[in-house]
Amino acid sequence: MSRTLTAPPPQAEGSPPQGSPLSNGLKQRHLSMIALGGVIGAGLFVGSGAGIAAAGPSIVLAYAASGLLVMFVMRMLGEMSAANPASGSFSVHADRAIGPWAGFTAGWMFWTLLVVGVAIEAIGAAHIVQGWFPGTPSWLWVLVFMAFFCGSNLAAVSNFGEFEFWFAALKIAAIALFLVLGALAVLGVLPGSDSPGAAHLLHDGGFLPHGMDGLMVGLLASLAAYGGLETVTIAAAESEDPVRGVAKAVRTTMWRIGIVYVGSMLAIVTLIPWNDEAVTESGPYAAVLDRLGVPAGGQIMNVVVLIALLSAMNANIYGSSRMAYSLVSRGQGPKALAKVSGGVPRRAVLASSAFGFFAVLLSYWYPTTVFAWLLNMVGGVVLVVWGFIA
Repeated sequence: MSRTLTAPPPQAEGSPPQGSPLSNGLKQRHLSMIALGGVIGAGLFVGSGAGIAAAGPSIVLAYAASGLLVMFVMRMLGEMSAANPASGSFSVHADRAIGPWAGFTAGWMFWTLLVVGVAIEAIGAAHIVQGWFPGTPSWLWVLVFMAFFCGSNLAAVSNFGEFEFWFAALKIAAIALFLVLGALAVLGVLPGSDSPGAAHLLHDGGFLPHGMDGLMVGLLASLAAYGGLETVTIAAAESEDPVRGVAKAVRTTMWRIGIVYVGSMLAIVTLIPWNDEAVTESGPYAAVLDRLGVPAGGQIMNVVVLIALLSAMNANIYGSSRMAYSLVSRGQGPKALAKVSGGVPRRAVLASSAFGFFAVLLSYWYPTTVFAWLLNMVGGVVLVVWGFIA
């Protein structure tokens, strides 16, 4: 029988998991995969195309700079979360260290970041499936995906953990294979392909074809790709061993994420011209596989991208609902969202999914422009959130 509880009053040390009505259903393997693969979604697979078009080959610098920044931010956040695990993560830490206004601002801005991310992932996934079923409208698929993942997050947290574990494993395996193929092609040892050398990096306008302005746009795109990595510190509060779990997940993930992101961008801009139309039309990963002559490479990558988008969407619904729960449990939001049933803050899940459902209307009204608009919005919010963490 499910039980309905009201969140406990705020703790002096920031809502520790002990005594919390939230479930402790996440295992260490779940945390590791959430940290490693949960962030990989539209920002990397889809948004990187816009970043490459703006920054050219210098997108590698943008991702490297963002990666270095996120490494410092996550190390700081990991230390704080290991000392004081809480479903509100850095919002709780900001509340304690700076004041309630900082916890409120950081928490609700991060919530906004994640719910907008839900809409981005849903719209991106819908565009892929619409390509397979051209007679169906994009908004219909947004509705289907939102209904499914909102429903799954209303169930036990262990279901979320299993979804993310397998989704993340598939994404990581696909990117690892892409990096291996890319490295072989760059070295000129992949059968049927010649090494382009540094031609695509230095020609067609040079390394900075659009100057520093283009690099700044690319930097925003890269920040959006890294956004959401903080979810692992939120999930740690519902794990079997929050202290060790978050420390290990953050410590082992940073350099792996850097290799995946920076390595991918370097392979892409080395193997194909940055201004190739396929980079933005088909997506940079599919464009590279098609250029290398991988049979059905574009379609295979579309399946991988779809899985990545749905995975990130699932993680964003989870993270936003827990952040909302933490905020309202500290008196910084509508008390109605503090109800917990069966170890899940279901009202917070529904409230956090609302913007994703609103994206159904956005997809209907602005089917061609809504994705880029939302993606640009995310990059700026990420910087503000990281400022509070630091």
